[in-house]
Amino acid sequence: MLFKGPCRNSAIFIRIDGTLVAPSDIWAIGNNPNWIEFQYVNGVTISGGVLDGKGAPLWSCKLAGRKCPTGATVQQTLGFSFCNNVLVSGVTSLNSQMFHVVINFCRNVKLQGVRISAPGNSPNTDGIHIQMSTGVTVVNTKVATGDDCVSIGPGAANLRIENFACGPGHGISIGSLGKNVNEPGVQNVTVKSTTFTGTTNGLRIKSWGKPSNGFARNILFQHATMNNVQNPIFIDQRYCPDRNCPDTASGVRVSDVTYQDIHGTSATQVAVNFDCSKRNPCKGIRLDNVRLTYNSKPAVASCANADGTTIGLVQPGSCL
Repeated sequence: MLFKGPCRNSAIFIRIDGTLVAPSDIWAIGNNPNWIEFQYVNGVTISGGVLDGKGAPLWSCKLAGRKCPTGATVQQTLGFSFCNNVLVSGVTSLNSQMFHVVINFCRNVKLQGVRISAPGNSPNTDGIHIQMSTGVTVVNTKVATGDDCVSIGPGAANLRIENFACGPGHGISIGSLGKNVNEPGVQNVTVKSTTFTGTTNGLRIKSWGKPSNGFARNILFQHATMNNVQNPIFIDQRYCPDRNCPDTASGVRVSDVTYQDIHGTSATQVAVNFDCSKRNPCKGIRLDNVRLTYNSKPAVASCANADGTTIGLVQPGSCL
């Protein structure tokens, strides 16, 4: 379903009563990239209801290595492209074929009271993906899925996430960045009052180990609770999901990143890992009152090519 503007009315209200269910036949949506998408719409509010993407048949198709719809490579339940002044309130997304919500080339988008759910082993089911957009706010939202709870892609700026719960999932990720040489960066991101439970990552910045002019800067991670998280604090500048990458340093510049009041438990001994680029070392990393333990014992911090400062109590001991 495509809702394409521009529209005459700049105050459009859409209320979903009950549950909208996608076809269980993976070829019914076929090669269309989205199930529900808004393009070039200014001033829309979407509230209530459940969107059931019926993703299990497609997940099984992919995991079995069978021929699947090509559109499924970008399939998403709810997408916004080139939209301004959007509010999504009280919507639930279940079992998306791939990404649940995608915000692309938009301004002033707010998601509040959103619930997203898919099994922890469902492939590529990112909860909320934001790229090439500014002024996006996500508040009072809970995501349990098989990939990043939130993924923040190139060109995202002036983003705020607050009162957010993640798990299962891969955490909140800035990136992946630097896949392309010429790529806009990410800046002015605040992630505040978050809880991670049983996730593979907590607060992560990831970039490909290849040349790029991208960047991630002016990032604040504040008031986060980690419950048995594998990588609570992680900067990974050697990201390579297919294990077939050139041995090249990342060109992405990471700077001015603050971790303030981060506490809880790590599922691995290394709770803080700054694996930065040898070509462009991380600069301006700040740890402020970080308290992370592993098996009720002190955890470990690991640093490579990272420069920064610590304030207050920092456990594990800083390697900056």
